Amino acid sequence: MPRDPHRFYGANNLHFITFSCYRRRQGLRTAKSRDRFLAILEQTRQRYRFVVVEYVVMPEHVHLLLSEPEVGTPSKVMQVLKQRTSRALLPKRGPSDPRQANLFGEAPERPPFWQARFYDFNVWTASKRVEKLNYLHQNPVKRGLVSTPEDWRWSSCRCYSLDESGTVGVNEGWEKISFQNRVA
Repeated sequence: MPRDPHRFYGANNLHFITFSCYRRRQGLRTAKSRDRFLAILEQTRQRYRFVVVEYVVMPEHVHLLLSEPEVGTPSKVMQVLKQRTSRALLPKRGPSDPRQANLFGEAPERPPFWQARFYDFNVWTASKRVEKLNYLHQNPVKRGLVSTPEDWRWSSCRCYSLDESGTVGVNEGWEKISFQNRVA
């Protein structure tokens, strides 16, 4: 059994977080599902009071650059975000009328929406933040989904490049973040 990853919280670092749909299935392949994910991300951001610095939502995975939340930890934020998204995007179970359950037998087990766990990399320098920003925003281009980063609606790139506000409040509370003079 794999060991639990060690997470470093409490130093007010940014967290570059990556998580994937179960077995890399394209659970976020539709515009509607990506829009729903972003709405849930914004609700979670407001509830746990963290800064979304950057994001990109791909058909089968998500990258986020977040501050540590004022309420809870990044792990708690991820738990809530993944659970709420799963409930919103997974098809409902079985027939709505319990009398029909016997007609069809046991309701089949639904596969999970998300792969277990998430990758978390602490970002504590401005240069590493810029590196992550470029990586996130180029992701849809490298995958051949769009020709320029600004064409992908489900990314913070449009906020930075076009000064366009979207569903998620990008950089709200940014003044609270400061980089320490460390080498990444």
